[in-house]
Amino acid sequence: VTCVTYVTFPTMNLVLVESPTKAKMLSRFLGEGFKVESTMGHVRDLPQKKFGLAFTKVGDRLDVDPEYEISEGKNDRVKTLRSLSLSAAKIILATDPDREGEAIAFHVAELLKGEGIRDKGQRPREFRRVVFHQITKDAILDAMKHHRDIDMNLVNAQQARRVLDRIVGYKLSPLLWKKIRRGLSAGRVQSVAVRMIVEREKEIEAFIPEEYWEVFVKVQESTRKYKKVQEGEFIVKLVEVEGKKARLSKKDQVDPIVTDLTTAKYSVKDVLKKELRRGPFPPFTTSTMQQAASRIFRWSGKKTMSMAQQLYEHGFITYHRTDSLNVASEAIDGVRKIIPIRFGQEYLSPTARYYKTKSLSAQEAHEAIRVTNVANIDNSMEMETAIGKMGHDAARLYQLIWKRFVGSQMADQVYDQTTITVTAQGSKIYLLSVSGQVEKFLGWRMLYKGPTLSTQGQTLSESEPELPQVSPKDSLSCTEVKPEQHFTQPPACYTEAMLIKALETYGIGRPSTYAPIISTIQDRGYVEKIEGRFKSSAVGVVVNDFLVEHFPKIVDYDFTKGMEDDLDNIANGNKKWKDVIGLFWEPFEKLLANVEEKAERKKIPVEETGETCPDCKQGMQVIRTGRFGRFLSCSRFPSCKWTGKLIEKIGMKCPDCKDGDVVLKKTRKGKSFYGCSRYPDCKWASWRKPKNNEQETKNKEQKTENNEQ
Repeated sequence: VTCVTYVTFPTMNLVLVESPTKAKMLSRFLGEGFKVESTMGHVRDLPQKKFGLAFTKVGDRLDVDPEYEISEGKNDRVKTLRSLSLSAAKIILATDPDREGEAIAFHVAELLKGEGIRDKGQRPREFRRVVFHQITKDAILDAMKHHRDIDMNLVNAQQARRVLDRIVGYKLSPLLWKKIRRGLSAGRVQSVAVRMIVEREKEIEAFIPEEYWEVFVKVQESTRKYKKVQEGEFIVKLVEVEGKKARLSKKDQVDPIVTDLTTAKYSVKDVLKKELRRGPFPPFTTSTMQQAASRIFRWSGKKTMSMAQQLYEHGFITYHRTDSLNVASEAIDGVRKIIPIRFGQEYLSPTARYYKTKSLSAQEAHEAIRVTNVANIDNSMEMETAIGKMGHDAARLYQLIWKRFVGSQMADQVYDQTTITVTAQGSKIYLLSVSGQVEKFLGWRMLYKGPTLSTQGQTLSESEPELPQVSPKDSLSCTEVKPEQHFTQPPACYTEAMLIKALETYGIGRPSTYAPIISTIQDRGYVEKIEGRFKSSAVGVVVNDFLVEHFPKIVDYDFTKGMEDDLDNIANGNKKWKDVIGLFWEPFEKLLANVEEKAERKKIPVEETGETCPDCKQGMQVIRTGRFGRFLSCSRFPSCKWTGKLIEKIGMKCPDCKDGDVVLKKTRKGKSFYGCSRYPDCKWASWRKPKNNEQETKNKEQKTENNEQ
């Protein structure tokens, strides 16, 4: 009797993604034979409680060996994945289509290697990598047909970023503890972002306002008869005196000109009319999406990315971490079909619009952020679905992305611009000018339907009259001459949108890092957001100044950009990641030892309140900055350990109860808002600083008095 042994092989395919939501969506599209599980994010990382990097010299080069371990809290998840892998024919790694997703796929594969090879006769399982940029049925099924190996260039680029961040954070932070204060931290990119904010504030503090004057003249076309006195009037601005640009810095210069213009003879010199076009914006990248959400919704980058993550995982938009402006040709064809149906043929751009990505380091040729359902004529159904699944905020972001994508293939906005130049003949010859714009065709602005054009050159008011029909050589009469005093303004403190744009301009960080960078520098207490603008704390200034003095290269804009370029070169296969780390580590290690030995300890300045410490009665109450914001402390610390809550008044009474003071407060998450000091008796609160009408009146009176003087 001959015995025949049959060996059976597993037929189930195990698909691994990062999140449960994504796993649920894929399960809907993949039928029997597929088991979809989530890794719940990263499953392996550098150790939390030690450096985790070993450097050894190999000939002329320095080798680095990272020590990885299962991430904290992920042991049970890894155990489950290992158990499931025993019955899997293939393990399909379907993590996000970027460097971080590639690295997660790599680490999962490393943890599951060898599992399932039990006895002789069983074949090792296959690890296959699939990527997709939108979670739709067609995209998922197509991706499953196009397996590939894990891209080690992308993995190594992410490893290099993680190792660089570990070196700077793990080695610089303890030094800050010794030289400034315990609990501080430094970061390769976060410290550069803090520097940008601190330097902007220093620039503002050092700014010296310069006085300048503008002169406006109200004139009226005098050859025609008008039913109303105001008809035919328009305002022109003085631009030249005797053929030279009008630069008026003092009132003494202005007074004789005003006197002369009052009696001068006016006539139209030229009327220039031309048609102008304004093209639509390209679809969103991560950066421009965060900037738009910050300006329009006043959202943090963290919230924007959270909403975008939900939209992506539910299949509403394409992958949201990208700096590419590329759009799939089928998506462009799809949206170009719906524009004539929805808006009319005239609103469709004559030719398809393709946008070029500024940087050559676009995230692995991703698409721009767009909606996935391009065949949808009206986004109202999608909006209702989004609201039902994720709430109104996600739906608002979806609508923003929808408009930006649809608008990118629409016709130009068209408007006529008229520029009138006027000469005034007095003791001198003056040239005055005004420009006005009239919209002819909304084009892509149809999606927004808001006034965007204004009259330029005249004092802006609530209602801006259209320019009258005048011709060269027409006589004009002067009805009013109005000089206006101004002072040059310092640059504004960064808003979140401005900071993201600056980070992108300098090449610091990448799309996926903007939100974490901004969240981190606030969590560390280095900066805080007040009325939507970033202000550096005393701790942030001291830490920044210390790093700029002793580690200028680490917080140098060009150096940080160069490191990002190196990471791109690693991802493209043009550089080896360990060589990049080696070139960074050796000089950094020497500098670190030198600074630790020679640098002096820095003190964080404190602000005195003028009140005595209520505990020891000897020291003064001072304002210090800690991890959780500003607080009161005794100037004799650590001899006296008294602390108290800081109440920051803004110098006005509560607009509701009229008795309490308006004070600056913080939510549990550290977000600033304004409230009444009599809370909970008075529950008035506002995200925005209330207007102090009494103070504004005083300021206006003072300005009027200054002008009269």
